[in-house]
Amino acid sequence: MINGRFATVIHILTLLGREKEEAASSYIAGSININPVLVRKEISMLREAGLVLTQEGKNGGSRLAVPPSKIRLSDLYKIVYNEGLFAHSKNLPNQHCAVGKRISTIMDDLNQEAEQALLKRFHSITIKDLLDQV
Repeated sequence: MINGRFATVIHILTLLGREKEEAASSYIAGSININPVLVRKEISMLREAGLVLTQEGKNGGSRLAVPPSKIRLSDLYKIVYNEGLFAHSKNLPNQHCAVGKRISTIMDDLNQEAEQALLKRFHSITIKDLLDQV
């Protein structure tokens, strides 16, 4: 299912790449215009992936754990869409139908091809590249 998590994660990391000090989740949420709880959820995932460091407490916040030039969109894509963006229905089509018995294989091949093209493009883009455009 397509959702805004990928864009949110990119926004968070780009914003953190621009900040000189740790940024609070409320500040980040204000930039994205979403609830700070959603930001904290994504930051937690990014921390587990080793991309973000966080400091708890009143003066706490988040900052990048690695240089922006080392964070590729392809890596973020794999973190956010661990099952792939183009996953299709879990329903098993009617195997007695000429279309039903082949469509899953056909779609798997198409989805894999699209995913590989997307990953190839995203591999060439880093958070630093996005920072250079801001």
